[in-house]
Amino acid sequence: MSRDAASSLRPDLAVIARHIEPATRVLDIGCGDGALMAALRDEKRVDARGLEIDPAQVEQCVARGLSVVQGDADRDLADYPDGAFDYAILSQTLQTAERPDLMLDQLLRVGRQAFVSFPNFAHWRMRRALLLHGRMPVTRHLPVSWYETQNIHHVTVTDFRELLFEKGVTADQSWFFAGGHEISPSGANWRAEYAVFQLSR
Repeated sequence: MSRDAASSLRPDLAVIARHIEPATRVLDIGCGDGALMAALRDEKRVDARGLEIDPAQVEQCVARGLSVVQGDADRDLADYPDGAFDYAILSQTLQTAERPDLMLDQLLRVGRQAFVSFPNFAHWRMRRALLLHGRMPVTRHLPVSWYETQNIHHVTVTDFRELLFEKGVTADQSWFFAGGHEISPSGANWRAEYAVFQLSR
């Protein structure tokens, strides 16, 4: 993927895009405005399909010539056949799923591999805000109050790794970010604002 195309993507999407093989089949779940799908289509000739719950964002995707359907991943992923895609992508959406553990099963059923990114609720700024103010934090990556947020499961890097172990899922690669930049894995559970995992079974 060209440097220009990658630089226009959010950092977690850019790292996912770099690790998708050309001419593969991809399902982007919660694809938003389709930025990742468009980059994969244009730069890597990927057959990218999307599933998005927000009708306004579905319209944006369709206007870009992308193949996106409106749907709820908690229910509609079950309609996709086993192994239909080389990759299933769930970016910044896991924490909004009704059952993240079951969502993970679905990702690795419809895709041979999966990419999952999520905000890390154990980041030190969140810990500090809770300790000092006793309130759910509002941060750059979690910008709305607790009563407005779609985040219903507060996952940490350690929580996610434990879920992978319980499910027998392999983390082939992982990346961690803070301040918009990739950081080392050391101490990621308190240092990372968000994480990306590449998974397989």
